[in-house]
Amino acid sequence: MKILLAEDETDLARALVAVLKHSGYDIDAVENGEEAVERTRQSAYDCMIFDIMMPKLDGIEALKRIRNSGNVTPVIFLTAKSEVDDRIAGLDAGADDYLTKPFAMGELLARLRSLTRRTGSYTPTKLSFGRVSLNVEDQELVSENSIRLAGREAKLMEFLMLNPEKKLTTEEIFAHVWEDEQDKGIEIVWVYISYLKSKLEAIDADICINGNEGGSFVLTKMDVMTALS
Repeated sequence: MKILLAEDETDLARALVAVLKHSGYDIDAVENGEEAVERTRQSAYDCMIFDIMMPKLDGIEALKRIRNSGNVTPVIFLTAKSEVDDRIAGLDAGADDYLTKPFAMGELLARLRSLTRRTGSYTPTKLSFGRVSLNVEDQELVSENSIRLAGREAKLMEFLMLNPEKKLTTEEIFAHVWEDEQDKGIEIVWVYISYLKSKLEAIDADICINGNEGGSFVLTKMDVMTALS
């Protein structure tokens, strides 16, 4: 599981990184809201932990920008403030949970486990990128034409469309899409990427999956000349 931590208190951030890594999480740590917003444009996360009071851009404003971009990753707010208005502001901005400082590390870990178990419930029933849409429930991919995807193809396409224009490694994709089949070989990622490439072509999509076997992949919009050729 990959976590984005945005916390400007150096000692607390160092302690959180140590505990989360020891618990098996992959952590990206930043010190302000602007950096947090930028990281979400570059990478996919399973959960995010934001302090509310941060320099440059506070946690609430940072989360508003992240949610406005279509990112539905669950978020836990950390705050030294206990007033009801602050909790309401955080939840209204799109937070899923909050902890008031000081808090027990065990409680934070429990909240993380709870949110990441429910990650699927945050996915919209319809995803769109370019002229292409994916009906998550019906597993139907639509552009100029439509095509039905198999279960694992749909799950892979869902992950790519939740993270467009982001460089996703083969290992990252495998961990998210085949988390319940870790006995499979990681080379299966390229097999299914190839399936999706063919199906995007079949529906005359204006988006494509760039990348090579064993490397990273990016779901991106085709440029005008490529789309017309």
